[in-house]
Amino acid sequence: MMTRTIPWGKFSDKHKNYIKTALNYKQSVAEGAVRSGKTIDHCIIFSMYLETCEDKIHLASGSSLPNAKLNIGDCNGFGLEHIFRGRCRWGKYKSNEALFVQTKTGEKIVIFTGGGKSDSYKSILGNSYGGWIATEINEHYDCDDSRTSFIKVAMARQIASVHPFTLWDLNPSNPNADIYKNYIDKFMGLDWYRYEHFNIFDNATMSQERIEEIKNKYDMNSVWYKRDILGERMVAEGLVFPYFANDCKPYLFKYQSLKEKMKEQGKRFSHLIIGVDFGDNGSKYSWHLTGFTNDWDYMWALDEGDMAKSNSIDATKFCKAFVRFYKRCVECYGYVEWIFCDSASNTLINTLRAYFYAEGLDGSIIAPVKKNELTDRPITVDSLLVTGRLKIEEHCKNLINALSELVWDEKKDIPKDENVNNINDDWDSFCYTFITHSGYIDLRR
Repeated sequence: MMTRTIPWGKFSDKHKNYIKTALNYKQSVAEGAVRSGKTIDHCIIFSMYLETCEDKIHLASGSSLPNAKLNIGDCNGFGLEHIFRGRCRWGKYKSNEALFVQTKTGEKIVIFTGGGKSDSYKSILGNSYGGWIATEINEHYDCDDSRTSFIKVAMARQIASVHPFTLWDLNPSNPNADIYKNYIDKFMGLDWYRYEHFNIFDNATMSQERIEEIKNKYDMNSVWYKRDILGERMVAEGLVFPYFANDCKPYLFKYQSLKEKMKEQGKRFSHLIIGVDFGDNGSKYSWHLTGFTNDWDYMWALDEGDMAKSNSIDATKFCKAFVRFYKRCVECYGYVEWIFCDSASNTLINTLRAYFYAEGLDGSIIAPVKKNELTDRPITVDSLLVTGRLKIEEHCKNLINALSELVWDEKKDIPKDENVNNINDDWDSFCYTFITHSGYIDLRR
């Protein structure tokens, strides 16, 4: 019997049936909306499997190691470390993070790892695995080479097990994605394979009020609503922010009115950050200032600047123009906390930093941006716009044009990088103002 008791009353009939019958199959896939309960199901099922299986070593993977530990180890209090509370411990196994679990069939070792990079396969070599639980399987690295594909290597490492067992979960993606063609849809109809689809309404643990709160954070016509709420596979096509393009006025403000409002309420910006995209191959230099209030809760696109595109890089001209912008920002808002630059050019970053010092300015605030997944950026901006937590100063015409004209790359589920009218330069520099600290921006509000 497992240490943790989870009340069945909180599970819908659909989830109960999925959990109770999962061990009848060698592989089960749960696809669907965010917060639909599929990952909790898999943690429970995998725990049931660990209790009775004969194999000793098992695998738990996410797009990254932190992702695996967060969603499978913890899982909001319903993960493996909680289910086996009192008879498990974290440790190392052959240099890998592992959860050591005492079960009624002996000690089991669950190796935790990330599978999202091209060299991730190296972390799982040298072991045979009985069970494999993977969250966000569509974010795991895959290719035609069976020696370097994380998915193919992991599957091959289960061949020698006594009772191979696999659980995958994922949020819906582009219906033409390789994960469907090569695996998920390819296995449909096989007697050892189970597929189940969930939407947010299948999660009986959430009240109707909470569901409505989550729904209201999305534009109902957006690709994210159809994927995250309805759990549908969707091709991201057309404009990225169509509602903004149709009418941008609700998302704009005047600086003076904001300044007066904040003065009345005794508030100030908690963070002020500049993002810089360097011109290259004929594209322009672009920079944006974003202010945050209530720590990271509200974003204000405050100011912008650029330097016309050129076939040659004029570093001195750029530095002079940017310093003028920086001083203007400091004069208006009192300070700038960070300047995050495109990490693709260390030379220009160092040049700008040196120019700052030469001007008697603090060059230590200039740093390369820590880039996140390209797919995360439009989701963040969309959520903040829809919930009224992102406002744009009406004179920021470049950013307004970028958000109005940005279109999807239908094959990659990211904004198309064609840079028509330099909109990608402005999109990138704006994103650089928040992506380093995107983990502090709570999109669940």
